[in-house]
Amino acid sequence: MRLRSEIWVKHYLRICQARLIHAVVLRHGDDDAGAIYIKVNCLDGSAKLFSPAPSISHERTPCQTWMAHMHDNGNEEKIVDDFLNKQVQFDPDLWIVEVEDKHGRHYLDEWLK
Repeated sequence: MRLRSEIWVKHYLRICQARLIHAVVLRHGDDDAGAIYIKVNCLDGSAKLFSPAPSISHERTPCQTWMAHMHDNGNEEKIVDDFLNKQVQFDPDLWIVEVEDKHGRHYLDEWLK
């Protein structure tokens, strides 16, 4: 059984806060099972995007896993925003969390696939 989306987001925001990284919920999705996208704004016009990784096993795990979406090294922020706007039209239950860090830190390393 996976963690509720709301609980995972709150946990992630606390991780960022403890490391003095500014992170906010841009879009509040479904509390129970909304997909979560993490946008890392590098504050120079570029951004990284992390999306939920597809599950490749039948095991039920409580941990969310992530994958770099688009290009790992960053994209124009507008391209990332346009992609997220299209995703919202497709899935109105999704969450968007934005992390602002000029070094591109996101603290998702332990959850990346």
